[in-house]
Amino acid sequence: MSEMIKKYAEIIGPAAMDSLVHIADRLKNKKIVHVNSTRSGGGVAEILSSMVPLSKELGLDVSWEVIEGDESFFNCTKMMHNTLQGSPGTLSENQITSYTDTNIRNAERLKDVLQDADYVFIHDPQPAALINSFPQRKGKWVWRCHIDVSSPNKSVWQFIKKQVSPYDASIFSLPDFAQKLPHPQFLITPSIDPLAEKNIPLERAEVEKTYAELGIPMDKPIVLQVSRYDKFKDPLGVIESYRIIKEHVDVRLVMAGGEASDDPEALEILKEVNEAVSGDPDVTVLLLPSDSHRKINALQTGADVVMQKSIKEGFGLTVTEAMWKKKPVIGGDVGGIRLQIINRFNGYRVGTPEGAAIRTRYLISHPWKMEKMGRNAREYVLENFLLTGHLRRYMTLLISLDAEGDTWERWI
Repeated sequence: MSEMIKKYAEIIGPAAMDSLVHIADRLKNKKIVHVNSTRSGGGVAEILSSMVPLSKELGLDVSWEVIEGDESFFNCTKMMHNTLQGSPGTLSENQITSYTDTNIRNAERLKDVLQDADYVFIHDPQPAALINSFPQRKGKWVWRCHIDVSSPNKSVWQFIKKQVSPYDASIFSLPDFAQKLPHPQFLITPSIDPLAEKNIPLERAEVEKTYAELGIPMDKPIVLQVSRYDKFKDPLGVIESYRIIKEHVDVRLVMAGGEASDDPEALEILKEVNEAVSGDPDVTVLLLPSDSHRKINALQTGADVVMQKSIKEGFGLTVTEAMWKKKPVIGGDVGGIRLQIINRFNGYRVGTPEGAAIRTRYLISHPWKMEKMGRNAREYVLENFLLTGHLRRYMTLLISLDAEGDTWERWI
């Protein structure tokens, strides 16, 4: 047993790790490929950066490919991302052309890798059209949707549906996200890696040093939101909550976001955030490099209350990360956050800035409650949202695709 496998076994237990090893044995000599749109920034890249090495450690033949695109392509796919989560809009002919042509070019570039793979995971809408270039593909192709498509813009969904219908299966994070498609659908939640730099335990001295380096005094309770600068993360709503809290409790607000090459709107949203908090010495707005995992770990570890006040959310790995660090999270009552936050048990789900403010004030004034919820939060992540369980479900899915008598929908 390798050192990596031993470390995971120490967290999840030897029986659970033995099960993972035995399932992996059934996929030996099978070529598995993951494809997404960015190597860094965002939850998909973070998951794959841990899942691929763990898969290899288990003896699987796994690779990770990233599609290439220009500004017009990523502007198009960002528009898809927004409209699939319910925003108004229509794809123009130029956008459709950019999307289609970019996928064709990438298919040609990745032809040798994808054509002969036994299993291919295509993540989210950006590379979904790759399958159209492989009518004679050898293996099973699975489309993995990470975003909230519970109420998508109909015209954009119809376009994406045409791209994903040829797949052998699709994966969604919640039952509410599943759509009518002519193939089996699986429900699998995302996960965090407990051994990743973002999630390992940190000494208090390092946490305090990181806050000092970032210019954030720790003389007041810290309210933190970590997320992309994206309108669906509702950063302006977080600021509104902070201002309501500030009328009653003297706190500091920290908003930390990372860069992502496939998100062209981020800088525009960041500008709005900076304008909204201009002149307030108790608010710190950070744009961190995509590899700032240890800094984010320190920010989450040092915070008193963590928010994720999203108005749309595929899952919300920043919620999982904070819960793993024994933090009660106040999150939007949407999407995957509903799977993670059990009201009054490990955090609170809210629908308004006022609700977020009330819950934050309550936790700050009841530290014993904060501590109890934090313990519950970590245990809940251990049982449900770690990388090892996520990979086990993926492997079980692949095995089931090759089995006879498949049903149209399954829970793994």
